[in-house]
Amino acid sequence: MTSARWTAPPQNHAVIGHRSWYGLHGHSLNANLASLAIAETLGTSILVLTIISTAIAAATDRPVAGVPYGSLAVPLAGGIALASMVGALGQVSGAHLNPAVTLGLAVNRRFPWAFVPFYVLAQFAGGIAAALLAWLLYGDKARTVAHLGATYPATGVGAWRTFAAEGILTFALVLVIVSVALNPKIPTGAAAVAIGLALAGGILIIGPITGAGLNPARVMGPMIPSDLYTDWWVYLVAELLGGVAGVFLYDRLLHGVIPPALP
Repeated sequence: MTSARWTAPPQNHAVIGHRSWYGLHGHSLNANLASLAIAETLGTSILVLTIISTAIAAATDRPVAGVPYGSLAVPLAGGIALASMVGALGQVSGAHLNPAVTLGLAVNRRFPWAFVPFYVLAQFAGGIAAALLAWLLYGDKARTVAHLGATYPATGVGAWRTFAAEGILTFALVLVIVSVALNPKIPTGAAAVAIGLALAGGILIIGPITGAGLNPARVMGPMIPSDLYTDWWVYLVAELLGGVAGVFLYDRLLHGVIPPALP
């Protein structure tokens, strides 16, 4: 993978702030693209593996510390994993770890389009790798019984309810991410906690309805090896639109600045 470098025009710094143009959490976009992609792959893989492994353990009644995981384990695991990865990788790649974040930033001119394919491919690769590793760790029952933690609507929940739930909560998650990650007054550690809590809250709200994907890489990662594609397009479209809307609202209403076009 070749290196790619990009720097926003210097005159923009005085308008919207130095940190915004250096990516989420102040990470430098003037970096080797291979390093950025590796960080996104690893971070997404750890995030997805943590979430789906917890779901698999609960679905297959695997005893942990004496009893199987309960329903609160998945949002707790997801929130902790995301906070940890943001804290570890935020200043390396921006810790997008989610195609909805990457696309939302790019559409709203806060991330160079040239980087988008590499980030998104890295994130999906991380999600698939996580599902395969969970299959290896938990055995065939993880795939046949728990479907590798793949998301699907609960009984009686149609496509439109799934679309609304995933779109609204992804919108809220991405809004929190950009609000804290683009604010130079908020340290990366504090931003990581806020982002992790936002994911945990989202899973608590719609987990019983849709399985709470909130991330196309988390959705498609387990679906592909488990061969379970229930309403996959609903999840992807809703989450990507939610990500775009989250950044749009931050820029136009909360932050009050429309970034100039990027190369």
